[in-house]
This record gives sequence, C-alpha cells and structure tokens, in this order.
Amino acid sequence: MATDTLKSKPGAQGATSGLRRLLLDNGALTALIVLVIAMSALSGDFLTADNLLNVGVQAAVTAILAFGVTFVIVSAGIDLSVGSVAALSATVLAWSATEAGIPVALAVLLSVLTGIACGLVNGFLISYGKLPPFIATLAMLSVGRGLSLVISQGSPIAFPDSVSHLGDTLGGWLPVPVLVMIVMGLITAFVLGRTYIGRSMYAIGGNEEAARLSGLRVKRQKIAIYALSGLFAAAAGIVLASRLSSAQPQAAQGYELDAIAAVVIGGASLAGGTGKASGTLIGALILAVLRNGLNLLSVSAFWQQVVIGVVIALAVLFDTLRRKAGAVTPAAGASGGGNLGKQALTYVIAAVVAVAVVGATSLLHNGSPDGRSQKIGLSLSTLNNPFFVQIRNGAQAEAKKLGVDLTVTDAQNDASQQANQLQNFVSGRLSAVVVNPVDSDAAGPSVRSANKDGIPVIAVDRGVNKAQTSALVASDNIEGGKLGARALAEKLGGKGTIVILQGQAGTSASRERGAGFAAGLKEYPGIKVVAKQPADFDRTKGLDVMTNLLQAHPDVDGVFAENDEMALGAIKALGSKAGKSVQVVGFDGTPDGLKAVQDGTLYASVAQQPKELGRIAVQNALRAAEDKKVEQTVKVPVKVVTRENVAGFEG
Repeated sequence: MATDTLKSKPGAQGATSGLRRLLLDNGALTALIVLVIAMSALSGDFLTADNLLNVGVQAAVTAILAFGVTFVIVSAGIDLSVGSVAALSATVLAWSATEAGIPVALAVLLSVLTGIACGLVNGFLISYGKLPPFIATLAMLSVGRGLSLVISQGSPIAFPDSVSHLGDTLGGWLPVPVLVMIVMGLITAFVLGRTYIGRSMYAIGGNEEAARLSGLRVKRQKIAIYALSGLFAAAAGIVLASRLSSAQPQAAQGYELDAIAAVVIGGASLAGGTGKASGTLIGALILAVLRNGLNLLSVSAFWQQVVIGVVIALAVLFDTLRRKAGAVTPAAGASGGGNLGKQALTYVIAAVVAVAVVGATSLLHNGSPDGRSQKIGLSLSTLNNPFFVQIRNGAQAEAKKLGVDLTVTDAQNDASQQANQLQNFVSGRLSAVVVNPVDSDAAGPSVRSANKDGIPVIAVDRGVNKAQTSALVASDNIEGGKLGARALAEKLGGKGTIVILQGQAGTSASRERGAGFAAGLKEYPGIKVVAKQPADFDRTKGLDVMTNLLQAHPDVDGVFAENDEMALGAIKALGSKAGKSVQVVGFDGTPDGLKAVQDGTLYASVAQQPKELGRIAVQNALRAAEDKKVEQTVKVPVKVVTRENVAGFEG
C-alpha cells in the first residue's frame, strides 16, 4: 500500500511538472491563444476572415523588422536603428525611381544595399570601434532619419507602381505583405538553424569570450549579423511604403521598440543565446492582435499605450521566471529531429484547441446585434496637440447629441499606424469613417479599402488623395497661410525681418500653411525671411528652436509659426520682446493661443474653429451613412483673431 502510494506521487508530480514546463517553454503561444479567445468573446467583429487577414497585414512590418532584430538579440546585441533604416531604404528607392530616373529594379537593389550598408556601419562601430551596441545603433537611428529627411526634403515621395503592388492582395483576398512576412520568417529560421552564421549567433550570445577562444571570428560575425538586420529593415521599409503608396521620411518611428518587444515576447532573452523565428512571429502577432482588438472594442487610444506597455513588461518578467525555472528556448537547429517534431505537434495541438474554443465563443455573438444603429470611427492624426483634441471634443459632443456610437483613435502622427486603424474600422463594419489624415497620399490605400466595402468616408481638416471621400470638412490651410502673412506684414508696416517655425516635415498641413504664407508674403517685398526651421508643431521644440535662432538673428522683427503651440514656445523664448519689439503670429486658434492673443504676447492666430470641424464632420458622416445627400466640400471659414476681436470669438 505504502509502496503504491510512493510510486504514484512521482507520476503525479511528473505530470504536473511536464504541464508546467510545457506552458513555460511555450508561454508566447499560450498568450496568443488566450488573447485570440478573449478578443473573439468580447468582439463579434474580431473573428472574421477579413479581420484576421488584417491582423496579419498589420503584423507584417513589425515581424519583418523583428526577424532581423532576432539575429542581433540572439547574439546578445541590440539594434535601435531598424525603424530609421527602414524609412531611409524606402526613401532611397522612391527617390531613385522617380526623381533620379533609375530603373525600378536597380532602385530596389540600391534600397536593399542602403539597408545592408547601415548594418555594416553599425557592426563596424561595435566590433572595431568598441562602441556599445546601444550607442552605435542610437547614432544610426538619428543618421538614418536625418538622411531620409534630407533626400526627401521632408515631403513624401510617391512609390513606383510596380513596387506598390507589394501592398496589394493576390486573388483579391491574400495580402502580399503577409506572404513576404512568411518568406522572411522561413529565411530567418533557416539562417538560425541551418547555417554557420546562425550557430555563431547562439555561441556569441551564450558566451562571447568562449566563442572567441574556440576560434570563432567574433568581430567579423558581428558585422555580418548587423548587416542582416539592416537587410531585413530595408525589406520592411519597402513593404511599409508599398502599403502607403509613398515613402514617408517620418515612417516607422518607434518601430524599433515594437520589433524588440516582439522578439522578447516571443521568448528570446535580452541576455542573448536564445531565440527563434517562430517565437518572434508569435510576438509580432500578439502586438497586432492587441492593437486590432482594442480598436474594435473602442478602447481609448491612451489606454492602448498603457496595455501595450504592460504586456511588454510582463513578457520580460515571464522571461526572467522562465529562466529561473530552468525552461529553455531551444536554439534553432540545435535541437534534434525529435524535438522539432514535438514542437510542431505542440503548434498543431494549440491550433486545434484555439479553433475549437474560438468557434464556441463565436456562438455568443450569434443573434445578438449591437443595440446602436450607427457606429462611426474617427481617426485623428494626433491627440498630442490641442487643435486635434478640440476636433475630437466637437465630434464627441455632436455624436452624443445624435445618439451615435463614436470610436476615436490616435495615429500619433504615424501614417502607417493610421492605415492600420482605418483597416480596423473597415473590419469593424462601421457605418461611416471620419479621417484626419497624417498624410493625404498615405491615407489613400486604406480609404480605397473602405470604398470597396461601401463604407462612406469623411475627411476632416485635410483631404485624401487618390481615393473617394463623401465629403471634405476643412478650413483652407493655404488661405490661412496667406491671411497670416498679411496680418504679420501689415503689423510690421510692410518691412522688417522675420523667421518661420515650420511644422512636422512631411505633413500636408505644414506644406500647405507654408505655401500659403510664402504666396501671401510676395505682396510685401519689404519683408525678408532670414530663417526657416522645423519645430514639429511642438511647444517645447518651438522654444528651443526660437532660442537658437535668436542667437543668429537677435534683431528679428516678427515670427510666423505654423501652429499656436510653436508660437507659444517662441513667445517664451522671446520673453519681454514678445508683443512689443517682436510680433508673433500663430495658427489654429487654440485656447492657449487665444489667451496669449488676449494677453498681447501673441499678435494674432489664424483660427480654424476646430470644434466646428469635428461637429460638422460627424453630422456629415451620419448623413452619408443614412444615404442622405452630402456636400462634397464643406468649408469652415478661417479668421484672423487679434486682441481687438478675440473677446467675441468662439472656437
């Protein structure tokens, strides 16, 4: 009896230990399954073929970048430059094929070589320059982004049509970016598991000194590893630009962090020595499912950032617990055929379980339609600017008044992120979509997708190129720029020197306001522009840039800022000069800007009435959803607000 009891305990413990080890060794896969089941239960729009393919498309760029970063992290390195290298490679391709007239095939090759060259520089600085990987790649992050802006002059460049097909679908349903992601994943798995350099990565990451003493040429291998990362970054940049039909010089900002997060969530250790392609793919899918699902559930854009951050922190914590528990992520190629078969069986079983549970949860949504009749999505270029916050406030107030369910997303001035959000709106089967484009060209493909599904789209503040919108609700940025030039020039008596604070490079708002101001200034030949510098629509940058410009031009008479935030920063830099010896004109008519006008430090603001823009946009979206007649263009008048008329102005 006692003997039987003693024999049974190890078996029970062994089963428990085996399950525990299975969960630890496949934590990312388990998390993905749980996440898919949860999203399927919470949203009836998640588990559709179109939306699942949409998730794949949104994961593609991050996954391709992450595959390249996997090589680096496995070898105990880090690469912070992949986002900038992706943008630079895409810009080189677009510029070469359009401006320089180089054949597309050669332009693609030049783009790929650009990515490899950036990686080689990183590897050389780390191997022979003895720079820490963090510092070397951080420097390349800045250099790559700067070169992208220099080549493009801060404006998006149209992508060649032959390459733009990479953003299309095969057979009308299978997205090409997903195919590219799969191919790059297979290449990553092959390199890690079946090549000499792959085995070298694990050796270097496990113990660099031991690898060197065993005869491995560590310095050369590191150069090759970072070159591979640059190659994958170039591929990701081409796919991203293809989706947007244009090379955006500011594209892929922050993507390096998503790529690193995907690798870590997928089970790789930042200490090096472990990691695999399948884990990285799962990590990228987890991030894409989270963002897609949170959009469908109408979770606040601000809370989405919190959730993503928590997931990344939990992934690193899980990695620590996993290593303490003795679980291992097998090096690709280091495991035997039996282990590979066992791993494949694990994935098959996981897929079967996921399909079964998801199928069951999908029944929860049958026969339970949403109680609200109209659902509208609003995609804003950013919520880190009072002007767009007021557009949101006006839209939300009108939606509440009309009984409309309004979902608001924040693209954070990232055209690719906005493309994802718009695709999520399409998958969510909304009645209508309101979009404030980060860039008019980049929003085109996603709006065309909405057109294909019969979802009306209303553009607000900025138009959408090469796509059909039911209406454009906007003030005239070019006319506003002209009014700003006239107001400043007349205040200065038609003569003097001025500086211009430009908005974020590549945005249509900055281009149009700048063009309008330049056109208006032609009527005043006595006004001389002594400096132009971008301050990215940001108050802090406006302060810093204006402070620097005053060192070179201390006797400047006027300042034109392409939004009120930069104007307020310039006022801070000018100090007592603002409103007295130096006149400042802003743009937008934000509450803080109008207060500065009232105080006399800001001479004027070209006000656009942003709350009115949001209110009218929602009105027109509802009319379009109900198949009622909508005016093609709805102009909200701009107005120069000075101290004389600010009291009676309502934004």
